[in-house]
Amino acid sequence: MQWFYDLTGWQQALIATTFTWALTAAGALLVFICKNVGKTAFSLMMSIAAGIMLASTFFSLLMPAMEMVENYAYLVLTCGFVLGGLLIIVTDIVTGKLNLFAGNAKKRSCAVMCIAVTIHNIPEGMAIGVAFGALSSGATVEGVAAIMLAVGIGIQNFPEGMCVAFPLRANGMSRTKSFLIGQLSGAVEIVAGVIGAIAVTLVNGILPWALSFSAGAMMAVVCSELIPESFASGKIKATVGVIFGFSLMMILDVAFG
Repeated sequence: MQWFYDLTGWQQALIATTFTWALTAAGALLVFICKNVGKTAFSLMMSIAAGIMLASTFFSLLMPAMEMVENYAYLVLTCGFVLGGLLIIVTDIVTGKLNLFAGNAKKRSCAVMCIAVTIHNIPEGMAIGVAFGALSSGATVEGVAAIMLAVGIGIQNFPEGMCVAFPLRANGMSRTKSFLIGQLSGAVEIVAGVIGAIAVTLVNGILPWALSFSAGAMMAVVCSELIPESFASGKIKATVGVIFGFSLMMILDVAFG
């Protein structure tokens, strides 16, 4: 491992975020195993995705953001959260005004969800970049802690790749396109990680805002798209899916966060 510690901060971040993207791609890759998805399975997938995103909103985003802010944490988190939610609302309005995905609410729902998950991955990549950038600059950050951060985020990314690719497949998109879009949602972490490592001092102040912003975006998607879509086909099955997805992500976040 010494060769890894001898690299510059941005190189370490590049390798670490490539790993997290690979696990996102691995989750999306499962779409090739799944057969054509029926209405019930689609509802279950959407409810599981809702549970995963709800858990990510709190455990992966809001809690770390709160721990980073020393003063006026409530103000930073609230402002970031509201702005993130407004982004999804505006995106929804714009897609409606432009008649994008006209007549196909499911396609619009999937598109908005992809945007939210992609936004969610940007601050995660920044967090990895900041950790390795601080390590390289001699700050009080342990190498093992930075590596475990990347491992934890990578493990969390596996079900996120699934929750993007599977609904796309269930909506009629080909397996190849569903996989490509699913893995691309995690590719932004590579760019964000390198930027975070290079501009570590600047990003340290921005990161809590980015995390809470992402949380607001994800919450808006869950409430406006995933929950209504999944519960339309049956309350009990959807509830089970949300609980399962939330529990899965909570375990991963608590165990590897």
